[in-house]
Amino acid sequence: MQTILGIDPGIATVGFGIIRADGGKNEFVRCGAILTPAHQRLSVRLQQIYYDTLELIKMFEPDAIAIEELFFNTNLTTGISVAHGRGVVLLAGQEMGIPMYEYTPLQVKQAIAGYGRASKKQMMEMVKRLLNLDSVARPDDASDALALAITHARFSGSLLNIDGGNSVCSTI
Repeated sequence: MQTILGIDPGIATVGFGIIRADGGKNEFVRCGAILTPAHQRLSVRLQQIYYDTLELIKMFEPDAIAIEELFFNTNLTTGISVAHGRGVVLLAGQEMGIPMYEYTPLQVKQAIAGYGRASKKQMMEMVKRLLNLDSVARPDDASDALALAITHARFSGSLLNIDGGNSVCSTI
């Protein structure tokens, strides 16, 4: 069994989701968000994200961290802010010695919904179903983080990922 911390990076809201994965079965542990006030200086917000991420790691002792890879769409300014938040999360994980895995939005959508263009609503509903939750996880960023954790659970059991991805895959 492995404990996986999924992180949906941001600056105002950093979603987190923790699951326990065991042989294809995923169990919900907790989810939520790290929130930083918009009126604070960027350095203060980053420090809060860093310290809160360290606290999550200490509390839940994850075996792995799954984090979303950056995807720049049209708003470069938002992308840069997200990159700052993502950077301090990566630093916290590295400092604590937790293996980190990065997944693109397309990989997450394919792993969760089986379709790379799944809508936000479809993704949230699938996370709810896959984890047997009574309702969709809130905020949306927490649901996204749970999707990242489930994605890692699915990929980490793949023959392609055994021994750091160096194993030969066979169709036998």
